[in-house]
Amino acid sequence: MPQVAARISEQQERWLKDYFRTKSAGAEFILPWAVDTFFRAITSIKSIFSSAELKTIIEAHKDLRLLPDHTRLSYLLLRVADLCDVSGIHNQYGVSRSSLEAKLKRLDDTQATALMVWASAFWVSRNCSAESLDEYIKSY
Repeated sequence: MPQVAARISEQQERWLKDYFRTKSAGAEFILPWAVDTFFRAITSIKSIFSSAELKTIIEAHKDLRLLPDHTRLSYLLLRVADLCDVSGIHNQYGVSRSSLEAKLKRLDDTQATALMVWASAFWVSRNCSAESLDEYIKSY
């Protein structure tokens, strides 16, 4: 199995040791579970939005560096609303701003985080291009 080196806080390390006896045992369980959970969640979340809305959300995450403290629904709403105000990003894809915001507001923080990670990941992927955007939305 491939090795992964992750950086965790001391509190997270204690949590893994408390619940799994060793940090390694915890990491071997948590990481694959988190990845699988993320992909199941993003598949479900993407079904809420149209392709144009997903493109708008992805575009809103261009040049954005996500920080763990900023992965909440309130930040997602702020990011999308700000770019709609400043650049009319929703108009680029023919999206109703009110409809998009209503759908976003129905998400919880965990769903919003998954959507933000997924949208940001497009911009750092090896296949990031205008042509691959449709394929990225269809995948998973």
